[in-house]
Amino acid sequence: MQKPGKTAKRLIAGAAVAAAALSLAPMGAAMAGQSTGAKAGQSKAAAAPAQHSDDVSAKIVGGEPAKKGDFPWMVRLSMGCGGALFEKDIVLTAAHCVDGSGADDSITATGGVVDLDDSDAVEVKSKEILQAPGYDGKGKDWALIKLAKPIDQKTLPIAEDDANNKGDFTIAGWGADKEGGEQQQKMLTATVPFVDDDTCKSAYSELIPGEELCAGLIDEGGVDSCQGDSGGPMFRKDEAGKPVQVGIVSWGEGCARKGKPGVYTEVSNFAADIKKGAADLG
Repeated sequence: MQKPGKTAKRLIAGAAVAAAALSLAPMGAAMAGQSTGAKAGQSKAAAAPAQHSDDVSAKIVGGEPAKKGDFPWMVRLSMGCGGALFEKDIVLTAAHCVDGSGADDSITATGGVVDLDDSDAVEVKSKEILQAPGYDGKGKDWALIKLAKPIDQKTLPIAEDDANNKGDFTIAGWGADKEGGEQQQKMLTATVPFVDDDTCKSAYSELIPGEELCAGLIDEGGVDSCQGDSGGPMFRKDEAGKPVQVGIVSWGEGCARKGKPGVYTEVSNFAADIKKGAADLG
């Protein structure tokens, strides 16, 4: 249940679930609840106990359509979350998108396309899940999903230090394009600027600096991740011009609200744990 005065994770808003299930085949059964922590269909994927503020969701608001091939590492997960290919057979997503660790073949990962109805879409079942050790709904919002077979697309390297944790970032996903809206059949993408910890802390007293970083147009709003983008990557180019993942869509209050930036898992802080987890999954 959602705790009073806290913000739920950026999952599917209940009103959008039915419509999304009808229009997006990979989503299949019921999605995870926005503020209840309900499980996603028969999958183990679920929202962790809601914890950070009052009305949180995750989608791309204020974005534009992505072009096929722009972000080949993007993956859509059947419980209503996003993710990125850390390895061809391992997806990096958010801890609040899954329900613990262990064998699990109930999640379908869709990759290789921007349009979920594209005949080129590749669908692969999950094999095993690793939720961040010690995850309790506060910080540590990362998880790995081992796939039954590889998706033959480029992977997205993760940041191993904080050198790229400032500047402008790219977000992408199939989440809603407005607060309370429906998830999208076609991937959207947008650019969001870094928001420093002190400024973000004034918006969210529960922010955990070092484990979470913020991004968004805090003065005017209008651009953000939202319902259904949870677990998806926030990335930018490094000094060599190569894309690197610096964040994972985690939570926020509403979508694209003025003064309420998006909150993302600070990937570099967990890089060693993520790499070890992937190695343990084989």
